[in-house]
Amino acid sequence: MALALQSAGLDVALVEPQKPRPATGPAENWDTRIYAISPGNAGFLGELGVWSRLDMRRVQQVETMAIHGDEGTGRLDLSAYEAGLRELAFIVEGGALQQAMQQAMSGMDGLRMLCPAQATALLVSAENARVTLADGTPLDAQLVVGTDGGDSWVRQAAGIAVRSSDYRQLGVVANFETALPHHGTAFQWFLPDGVLALLPLPGNRASMVWSTPVEHAASLLAMDTDMLAGKVTEASAGVLGALRTISPAAGFPLQLTRVARLIAPRVALAGDAAHSVHPLAGQGVNLGMRDIRKLAAVLASRLPRQDCGDWSLLRRYERGRREDIASIELGTDALQKLFGVRSVWMSGARNFGLAAVNRFPPLKNLLIRHAAG
Repeated sequence: MALALQSAGLDVALVEPQKPRPATGPAENWDTRIYAISPGNAGFLGELGVWSRLDMRRVQQVETMAIHGDEGTGRLDLSAYEAGLRELAFIVEGGALQQAMQQAMSGMDGLRMLCPAQATALLVSAENARVTLADGTPLDAQLVVGTDGGDSWVRQAAGIAVRSSDYRQLGVVANFETALPHHGTAFQWFLPDGVLALLPLPGNRASMVWSTPVEHAASLLAMDTDMLAGKVTEASAGVLGALRTISPAAGFPLQLTRVARLIAPRVALAGDAAHSVHPLAGQGVNLGMRDIRKLAAVLASRLPRQDCGDWSLLRRYERGRREDIASIELGTDALQKLFGVRSVWMSGARNFGLAAVNRFPPLKNLLIRHAAG
């Protein structure tokens, strides 16, 4: 967000409580937190001078996706080629992406990074907003943007109401070496114990995200590396052959978060501060980046001498994002609930739905192009 707003001609101060992540380790070490970046957002990162700073040897294109229903029936195959695209997504390590952004920010005029620093007070008036840091330093600005995650301090300080629904699941992540090549294909299975995804990494490697009930997640996290690899190999029907664990498993809680407003006087929210969705569609980070693109575009188009915290500008941002956010929130939540119901009738209905979409290329390609934006 800081890079995008600076590119829109604004002076920006970035208040970041966490120290920058260390540089990426040796080639055999792979970050367990990975992102599937859409082509549209990859282009946006290119405009900000970030994408060219990534080591492309550690970035993997996803060209096809195979989605399997439960009980071994129902399948949806998505192809970038059939939709007229070069790729569906790029798999990028979280740490590498942060490092590229930090490098792009280094020495940039009009962009000041305060790190580590913690905001403790927010005071908004008709003329400006003042953020006070823990050491007493005041920051006066026309606009405060909260991109500070699901437990957003900015959201709370601005008095924006939020509703959260706990899925009572963890997203368990780990990386594996695969016996068989993935050919740039991402795999997903709707299983009785959650949603399992294997995302391709460069070489014969794959990254796992298993969204599963807390009890099952705990058992996965307690397994040794050989046992975990065997369990995932079995759950994925050996589609990539025998797996070997190359990074320790970790888990993070999953919830649906909805906010009453994206804005308040002289405040805007974006990213996880504005929404948190189930990871089964891989749209969380892409949704946040589309927030950034919209807010930066709105502020870049403001009239000469117009206050960037002007309410009309913030309303334009909010209106421009509501439909996209609502569709992803509703869609991911509905899918999670639909495949969470265990009954023969529901199993047949949802697998019939997957198969029906698979037989209708125009609808498949519409879904792909929306996700790629």
